[in-house]
Amino acid sequence: MKTLMLYCSFITLLLSACGKDSSDEYAAQQAELDEKVIQSYLTTNALDGRRDASGLYYVILKTGTGAFFNTSSTVNFNYTGKFVDNTTYYQGSVNTVVGNAEIKGWQIGLTKINKGGQIMLLIPSALAYGPQGKGTIPANKVLVHIIDIL
Repeated sequence: MKTLMLYCSFITLLLSACGKDSSDEYAAQQAELDEKVIQSYLTTNALDGRRDASGLYYVILKTGTGAFFNTSSTVNFNYTGKFVDNTTYYQGSVNTVVGNAEIKGWQIGLTKINKGGQIMLLIPSALAYGPQGKGTIPANKVLVHIIDIL
């Protein structure tokens, strides 16, 4: 009986490790694909994007004034959400605390700009809605957000 329990525990451990490896491999493959999509977008649109350590790319379109936002800052902004084919899927206003922003790409990107500025974020899928997508946003989509800080 002890041998059977030990064997079952070993199999369970082995299977869970395999699942982790395959999900890690999938995430790495998706990150590589997103990187190629972003690089292509930057080249096609003649943009000089900066890459954050997280993988987020950003382009300062208009320099703002004053202090930069941090994760506890409340920020009010208008934004246009697009796919890399330039199809707009959303336009609207947001008022949020940077650290509580809906997607990780905003949490990182909003710290790169200040009041009155305009920034373009090229958000890899892992920093947006990932493999699950959301509403009209399909799974694993790179997002382009143009944000005007009010």
